[in-house]
Amino acid sequence: MAKQIKSVNRCIWAGTDPLYVHYHDTEWGVPVHDDRKLFEFILLEGAQAGLSWITILKRREGYRKAFAQFNPEKVARFDKKKKTSLLQDTGIIRNRLKIESAVKNAQAFLEIQEEFGSFDKYQWNFVDGKPIRNRWDGHGKIPAKTQVSDALSKDLKKRGFNFVGSTIIYAHMQAVGMVNDHLVTCFRYKQV
Repeated sequence: MAKQIKSVNRCIWAGTDPLYVHYHDTEWGVPVHDDRKLFEFILLEGAQAGLSWITILKRREGYRKAFAQFNPEKVARFDKKKKTSLLQDTGIIRNRLKIESAVKNAQAFLEIQEEFGSFDKYQWNFVDGKPIRNRWDGHGKIPAKTQVSDALSKDLKKRGFNFVGSTIIYAHMQAVGMVNDHLVTCFRYKQV
């Protein structure tokens, strides 16, 4: 695996951790149009606030188990007892505000699905249904947020979401392929 990691040009943030490299090479920046997958990324990005993404990736399976395979209908119904039990779950980040937020966000997510027919349709409308294709030649040039992430963040907050600041939402947009921020020197740039 180490030879493969060194033999191709990747975005520098992918580093050498096999989990991170795999995420970079197979998921990051690939357009996602599946509502459950979009909910997964909203939930995980919120959990990541203040932490590194690798911390969340290492707990992804724990989140999958704890949050009903990222089923927003089930998460929206988590009661006080379930939320209290999640505070004891070592497979996730045990933060009361983030757990409460995941449940609240699931409820708001379902309201958006009801209004727009799908979360996918709602979210991708912010980029006119197609990825924004940037042409960055250095990691330091990639913004932490944009006018589009500001607008999506503001609208999500208005609809009752938490842990969806513009920086978190821009990371979400990158993850689900609404924006292609692979460096132009990265082998994945042209692939996604």
